[in-house]
Amino acid sequence: MLRPAPGTPVTFRWRKWNGGTHWVHACVYLGNDEHGEWFGQRPGDRSSRPGRDFVAEHACVMLLPPSGDWVLTMNAPPHPTRVYIDLAWDARWDEGGDPTGIDMDLDVVDSATRGIWIDDRDEWDEHRVAFGYPADIVARLEARAVELEAEVTAHRAPFDDASVQRWLGVLAQLPAPRLDP
Repeated sequence: MLRPAPGTPVTFRWRKWNGGTHWVHACVYLGNDEHGEWFGQRPGDRSSRPGRDFVAEHACVMLLPPSGDWVLTMNAPPHPTRVYIDLAWDARWDEGGDPTGIDMDLDVVDSATRGIWIDDRDEWDEHRVAFGYPADIVARLEARAVELEAEVTAHRAPFDDASVQRWLGVLAQLPAPRLDP
């Protein structure tokens, strides 16, 4: 599939295993590197899900790796959460040209106030039963969460400051979005 030009608006659409709508993020395509496809959100970009809607106050970049089993978000300072990784299933480009994925509940978080941990284990336990996650996917994603936690702790690329600064720099260099009167 042909990728859009850097700066092209895209909509990252998350859903749950049962097909329900989850987060929808307005963002721009930034490009790709050896880690995968990068997207960005600028202050003022909107994210929403059923029951929640917010406008970004800080820039962030998102990485969609080729594995399709996680998506990384790295926030610009002074946001208190440096790293937020959504464990995923089938994260990829959809046929319409937008990124998409199934949110699998587990998250790896690096927060200035709390450190690094695997979040939402309670939601994971509830949904894997309620939605009937296959046992092989459960085992794979639980192991992947532990691996990602170790990678974030070690600050290995792409979870390092150099990677986030590179892509935040690409985002900052894009022309400001045109506001129609």
